[in-house]
Amino acid sequence: MERLAYQVANIISSIPEHELYGRVTKILGLLVEIDGISEALTIGAVVHLKPKNGEDIPCEVIGFRSGQALLMPFGSLDGVGLGCVAVVQDSAPSITPSDKWLGRVINSLAEPIDGKGALQQGTIPVLLKNKAPSPHARQRVGHQLDLGVRAVNTFLATCQGQRMGIFSGSGVGKSVLLSMMARYTAADVSIIGLVGERGREVQEFLQDDLGEEGLARSVVVVATGDEPALMRRQAAYVTMALAEYFRNQGKQVLCLIDSLTRFAMAQREIGLSAGEPPTSKGYPPTTFGELARLLERAGPGEKDQGSITGLFSVLVEGDDHNEPISDAVRGIVDGHIVMEREIADRGRFPAINVLKSVSRSLPGAITPEQNEILRHAKKIITTYEDMAELIRLGAYRRGSDPLVDEAILIYPKVEEFLRQNKEECTGIEDGFKKLADILRIG
Repeated sequence: MERLAYQVANIISSIPEHELYGRVTKILGLLVEIDGISEALTIGAVVHLKPKNGEDIPCEVIGFRSGQALLMPFGSLDGVGLGCVAVVQDSAPSITPSDKWLGRVINSLAEPIDGKGALQQGTIPVLLKNKAPSPHARQRVGHQLDLGVRAVNTFLATCQGQRMGIFSGSGVGKSVLLSMMARYTAADVSIIGLVGERGREVQEFLQDDLGEEGLARSVVVVATGDEPALMRRQAAYVTMALAEYFRNQGKQVLCLIDSLTRFAMAQREIGLSAGEPPTSKGYPPTTFGELARLLERAGPGEKDQGSITGLFSVLVEGDDHNEPISDAVRGIVDGHIVMEREIADRGRFPAINVLKSVSRSLPGAITPEQNEILRHAKKIITTYEDMAELIRLGAYRRGSDPLVDEAILIYPKVEEFLRQNKEECTGIEDGFKKLADILRIG
């Protein structure tokens, strides 16, 4: 009897003191209007719709119109009708991760989708829409981080806490490049967000590209392309919140999001539904603000914290590297890796154009000797590509220019150096040593 009384007391104590709720007054597509609680809501608040037959449907407040709150759902609206009860969640959206989440695959609601059972919750909540650390309190970027990819380690040195964009058209190999970095990185933890990914490719990415070793020190957040816009957008927020949790423990975190373009497209759907005016290519103004807020959360932490090294892919529409999202991201990140279809078409993977790519941590991230190797290699590539047409036509005569003669001899070896199989890993020192041997330096 005493035990029953104790259980009843626990249940009663867990019931909130009060509950705010309103009712659905209009449904238009995926936009839901509710009345009765608009004064108690703010942009980004979570409201749960409670249909009579079915599970609760979480929604987010995306705007207000004529005294009504406008919601978008995280799932299907099946079972929701006029008069449906809408209950306000009394806390800001957050997750409570723990170290036990490593090796797991979750969705945008931080629920496991890998069939390995429930997630062990931690004790420290992390807000999904956290603010970036104060610019004054932040540390500077650290030493170069080994990413295991020769072309990046040598030509595009990436430091701890740096943010790099990977710009690529569809099918050029950006997902494979990201998986190589996640598998071979020297960072302590990898947090991977697959935003708007094709559902059939998720298992291929986990098993063939990332592998068991890579997954063991990673958390993968998945939102497939058929999920609602809020789920796709929230996948990026959950990914960043997880990265912040491990950063706050003093760890070096590699955060990968594939892709920012699909995040921006999800924000475009949300903004247009809320009545925002479309601007460049139909993207509303909030899209570019949300991109900046998301990307600024990556980077070095404050004192006694680790760093979040961010690698963010951008799906370049129509292979146009000057389209709005590419332009916006390029202006925020600390460097860009350009992948080109022409390079992939001739069979060289990863298809990185090292001349068009930039790392803003150079030349300070590497030694003077390594800088000399890098300058010589770029000179060889530039010289050969400037003369490539004449060489192919047979119009260039050997002996006319010693630098061109050297480029003709060495360029194929540099191309072979930049080619790397996804099962192959090359460290920073080994990469520069191989490049120096090719260039006959040292």
